[in-house]
Amino acid sequence: MAPMRAIPGVIHHLGEVTMASATPPFSLLMAVYRGDRVEYLRRALLSNTVGQTRPPAEVVIVRDGVVAEDVQGFLDDASALLRARFVAADRAGEAPEVTVLQLDRNGGLAHALNQGIAVCRYEAVARADSDDVALPQRFAKLLPLIDGSRTPVHDVAGSAICEFEGDERRPGQIRRLPAGGEALRAYARLQSPLHHPSVAFRRSVILAAGGYPERAGRFEDYLLWERLIMRGASLVNLPEPLVLYRVDAGAYERRGGWSMFRDELALQRRFRSDGFTTTAQFARNVTVRACYRLMPVRLRQLGYRLLTAVHNHRGDRGGAE
Repeated sequence: MAPMRAIPGVIHHLGEVTMASATPPFSLLMAVYRGDRVEYLRRALLSNTVGQTRPPAEVVIVRDGVVAEDVQGFLDDASALLRARFVAADRAGEAPEVTVLQLDRNGGLAHALNQGIAVCRYEAVARADSDDVALPQRFAKLLPLIDGSRTPVHDVAGSAICEFEGDERRPGQIRRLPAGGEALRAYARLQSPLHHPSVAFRRSVILAAGGYPERAGRFEDYLLWERLIMRGASLVNLPEPLVLYRVDAGAYERRGGWSMFRDELALQRRFRSDGFTTTAQFARNVTVRACYRLMPVRLRQLGYRLLTAVHNHRGDRGGAE
């Protein structure tokens, strides 16, 4: 077995890794905060590791400030849990190393992910949220787009996602995005071109772009995609849903209101200032967002589902090149 790494600070090293295949190794990056539920976190971690046909070589979990006692207990035992599950599956050699980076104070998702990227040891890094579910072929299909095992090599790859509420065995609406190229770049001027919980990326490219923008409101991922597009990075999406995206009863309510609209307005001003959008695109985007964010919740839900269905039917169905 490979020896554990020694990294100074408050990083707890909880396991070891043995590579059992010739496929390029990659890191799985997650962040956990005080609002997370332990049963969702357990399902997310297992589905992204032992549940995968191609599991990560290491798991980096960033604890973003103090968490609930049961979540902390789970983090303390995460390495032992994964080792036991891989042994039970007769895949002991594939058990990943687990690193928990424990931040004393909650600094937000962008800060947590930047701290996590800094300690990931592999060039290919896959993201996972702490309440979603990965389908078994997620990494086998996604990682070859960025890890150098096939050409062309892209910088960021995502996939469609499938919403579910409550029971993951009863999937809901699928959300697809343009596959890549000019269609994706044009779409990015209106909406985020990648589903953040679905992505994997090349670590060096993210670091060269300065990482996730911090203290930038709720849209740190969209701002990162803007940075990358303006730097000429290659972003692609697979049309197949590889992540089950958890949607709770309050999801559509949180997507609206004056606070959300103010954050969106600041985002659109940033895009215009950066030259990412034109004056006409800025005006269009602000108008669309004002209507969507400020309409009644029920209308927002119906409008969102209708627009998603329309985009899925007319959008780019091609796979990543």
